[in-house]
Amino acid sequence: MKNLLITTGVLVGILSLASCRDDNQLNYQYMPNMYESVGYETYEQVDWLPDGTEALTPVEHTISRGLVPYRLENTPEGKEMSALVTSPLDSLQSEGNLAMGKELYDIYCAICHGAKGDGKGTLVQREKILGVPTYIDPARNITAGGTYHVIYYGLNSMGSYANQLNHEERWQVSEYVMKLKQDLTK
Repeated sequence: MKNLLITTGVLVGILSLASCRDDNQLNYQYMPNMYESVGYETYEQVDWLPDGTEALTPVEHTISRGLVPYRLENTPEGKEMSALVTSPLDSLQSEGNLAMGKELYDIYCAICHGAKGDGKGTLVQREKILGVPTYIDPARNITAGGTYHVIYYGLNSMGSYANQLNHEERWQVSEYVMKLKQDLTK
């Protein structure tokens, strides 16, 4: 009986302490500056930074990680010079590059250019866009470098895909387009 009274007293004490707890009040923080960091607005005046603002400009002549600069300009001369550029991808990995190029081509290009490169994609068949030429059109001298240039900058009604595809993926699609051209000429 004595143990039952002690146990009951302890439980009543625990419940009374727990009932006094207020969820709206913050707990004690040992180091509050680690929990509540100071937030700065992007272009706010900050005295302790070198230029006085939160957003600093990058160092001159730096490029973003993973970005490979394209040296040819978006001009007719740049388009002509792109025909001389060859693919930098490893020729020993050509099967893997073509497989990845096919996958990317099916996602981004086949809707207009067709799965075989014949210019009869779904949007062309539904007459949503017109004038997509086939890759074997004799007036078009398609090269891997020229295809890369068009993917990078776009041409006529085709927009640029430089933001959707990185450097390696653009070359993989270019090589796959050349394979489609070879398959169409057989």
